Amino acid sequence: MAEKQYAMVIDLHRCVGCAACDIACKSENNVPVEFSWSNHILETTGRFPDTRFRYIPTLCNHCSDAPCVANCPTTAMYKAEGGLTLHDPRICIGCRACQVSCPYGVIYFNRHRPFAVYHKDVVPAIAGGTSTGQEIVAKTKTPIPYYNPARAETYEGVRSKGIVEKCTFCDHRLAKGELPWCVEACPAGARIFGDMNDRESPPRRALAKHAPRVLQHEKGTKPNVYYIRDF
Repeated sequence: MAEKQYAMVIDLHRCVGCAACDIACKSENNVPVEFSWSNHILETTGRFPDTRFRYIPTLCNHCSDAPCVANCPTTAMYKAEGGLTLHDPRICIGCRACQVSCPYGVIYFNRHRPFAVYHKDVVPAIAGGTSTGQEIVAKTKTPIPYYNPARAETYEGVRSKGIVEKCTFCDHRLAKGELPWCVEACPAGARIFGDMNDRESPPRRALAKHAPRVLQHEKGTKPNVYYIRDF
């Protein structure tokens, strides 16, 4: 057994659908606006007035049997310490085999230079009243206005054109004994994170108390993101 197996439990009874996790992920990991490492599924079922609405937060499941890892021809997508599914941009050839293999749609491809808008934007919306993208970057002295330098401690701060990117469970924070930022930022405490190999860890206790489920169980990927309770 691995020394650690990180997992996340999402309590749908606590989740209020505020999307704070989505926003927190973008700011912590310098994620482009058009990508969503942290995302959500919206479901409306039934017929008015007997309808039901569900908000299901999603992210990389860091599957134990990850098809993205199995199908990567260069081993750029790999399993790391703690059961994390990570990506090495240095050997990624941009073939997108991992993206095609992922049944959850949580891997993104940088077809263009990320955040190019900040470098191409040279005309202010209101002359003399608003700043251009170039001016904002120059004033902040960062690649993007909401740049977090901590992201670059273990992974490229801003990923380059021609490679894939996805959630890492905030591996840079885990390396310092901190929780993923989406967990910290959740105002309702709906995200529970820890080591599944520790019987007393928060996720183990949560799963022992409530019947868990995973997304697309039939795919056999053995996800490490679990869901408990519901409305």
